[in-house]
Amino acid sequence: MVMPCYNEESTVQAAAKRVLESPYTLELIIVDDGSTDGTRQAIHAIDDPRVRVISQPVNQGKGSALRLGFAQASGKYVVIQDADLEYDPEDYGVLLEPLIEGRGDVVYGSRFLAGRPHRVLYYWHSVGNRLLTTLSNMATNINLTDMETCYKAFRREVLEGLEIKENRFGVEAEITAKVAGSGWRIYEVGISYAGRTYEEGKKIGWRDGVRTLWCIARYSPLVPGRRKR
Repeated sequence: MVMPCYNEESTVQAAAKRVLESPYTLELIIVDDGSTDGTRQAIHAIDDPRVRVISQPVNQGKGSALRLGFAQASGKYVVIQDADLEYDPEDYGVLLEPLIEGRGDVVYGSRFLAGRPHRVLYYWHSVGNRLLTTLSNMATNINLTDMETCYKAFRREVLEGLEIKENRFGVEAEITAKVAGSGWRIYEVGISYAGRTYEEGKKIGWRDGVRTLWCIARYSPLVPGRRKR
């Protein structure tokens, strides 16, 4: 599991505990992305031999943190796990099932597929997510319901051929375009979601949405002559 983390002092230990309690967790790589609160101290207080910590001196963004974490991952399967308790490690079983059974190479955990509990929050956020997913689908010719989800699981071979260039939240669109363009088998499963308010620490904003639009166009595999990986 790879956990990018920035200023999550209040949640990172609880999130790590839940990840480490999962029978699917063989390693947890936490990338502290230049936190300015007590996150770094909280991470180093976690006492478990499966935990590895990577610290960046200044904040560079989720994409940068994932690039570092993926490079250190050694497990057969790798899952992205945020440190904010919005996503539940209890869903690892359903998320990893297509990989373990050999049916898929990449699995997206969708917040919009029915069947799991969801906290009810921002309407316009959901509209924005669906719009970005639709535009991403048009640019990749796949039919995801939740491109922006944190929960993405990969066979390690997929990550070995994936060159991440985006440093911030545009990485979600970049990863989607590149795995789609490379012909990997992509599955999607329903997951639970306990979203946060901005007062509770939610960080993504409208500027990230604008950057995502640029990334959808920039990395579209449907553009003639564009490299797939």
